[in-house]
Amino acid sequence: MEYSNKRKIVALKQKANHTLSFNPFVFSRMFWLWILLGALGGVTAGAYWLVLEEMIHLLSKVEGLWIIPLMTLAGLLAGIVIKKLGDPGEIDLIVDNIRFKGGQLNAKNNPSMIMSSLLCISSGGSLGPEAPLVQVSGSIGTWVARKFKMKGEDMRSLTIAGMAAAFTALFGSPLGGSLFAIEILHHKHVSQYYQAMIPAIVASCASFVVFLLITGTPIGPTWNFPPYVETNLSDLMYAVAYAMIATAVGWLFIYMVKQFKSVFKSFPVPIYIKLAIGGLILGIIGYQLPITRYFGHDEISELLVSDLSLTMLFAIILGKLLAISITMTSGWRGGFIIPLFFVGTTLGLILHRFFPDQNIALMMVCCIAAINACVTRTPISVIVLLATMTGFHYFVPIMFASLTGFFLAPKTPLINAQFGEAKPTAA
Repeated sequence: MEYSNKRKIVALKQKANHTLSFNPFVFSRMFWLWILLGALGGVTAGAYWLVLEEMIHLLSKVEGLWIIPLMTLAGLLAGIVIKKLGDPGEIDLIVDNIRFKGGQLNAKNNPSMIMSSLLCISSGGSLGPEAPLVQVSGSIGTWVARKFKMKGEDMRSLTIAGMAAAFTALFGSPLGGSLFAIEILHHKHVSQYYQAMIPAIVASCASFVVFLLITGTPIGPTWNFPPYVETNLSDLMYAVAYAMIATAVGWLFIYMVKQFKSVFKSFPVPIYIKLAIGGLILGIIGYQLPITRYFGHDEISELLVSDLSLTMLFAIILGKLLAISITMTSGWRGGFIIPLFFVGTTLGLILHRFFPDQNIALMMVCCIAAINACVTRTPISVIVLLATMTGFHYFVPIMFASLTGFFLAPKTPLINAQFGEAKPTAA
């Protein structure tokens, strides 16, 4: 044993005396593949975003009662696309493929996902572009892995890196997007995907730069939340209290989604009829509450500068929860993360009406963190995302709120694939 230890010491001394050189990891083939993948993800996300913005600019001009036939027609057309090109699935399918099916996302679903989601989102559906971008960029990661004959964890890591590139382009946070892509797979088995962490971060950084170059989006917070000045320990207790209320809203949302899912499953009609019915209901909600139309990216900024009555805020939060639930369960395509940011912001404004002496930014950020951690089971990445997107850089209250939402979440998650036990990695 003593001889073995001496050999190790000698070997370490020899390594220490070697001439300094670059870490071979930095200039390995894999590093450049991650850069390439991130660039491809950034190009894809940038092109999708530009097209989506143009379509929203055009269709948002439709107002009043015309919203109802517009959204009914949009649902019908999106349903026909899905019927003809195939069902691209939802976030459940993406998570399931990553966890249990070798980490592969099939690109054959991309045309259906892109066309149907553009119709759904641009016409005013209450889901955002998260899911479409993640599906497309993740499938690019799978394609790159196949081209270089990769299998097992290498393929899974590239697919996750592609997903992270998409989240980063949308959220504007390379670290937050990388953590979210890994954490959303399963909160209990995050460590299982540790090999994907560095690929995801590198790809996210590349995607971030390319997306900014294409879209011209400025670097900085997405929304201008009111300033927050750190005060005292009581703010942490307030953060937990706000989070408990927000978590209750998260429970309500999950319950609504499960109930409406059962209702729409009971309709023995083709998928395009279901989407048309969903569009009809969404059109009625959008006509009654115009601010609940769309996925919330611009509407959050509108909320922050509006002086709405308490009654109207209650109507907006209930209308938005209903709109998101209908959008998800009737077959409309998109993601629910940013829409839940809108719900959390509205809830924070409501709480501030009851407790006007409390800091409004603290209320809104804690509500957003708790709702998202409750629904998506991503307590760590939500902290980073919120700090980046809102400019609320004091992490600790967000951490308390996020963990409260996570630990008080219902046993059965909204994303069913998160509930399954981890399985062995595919070879």
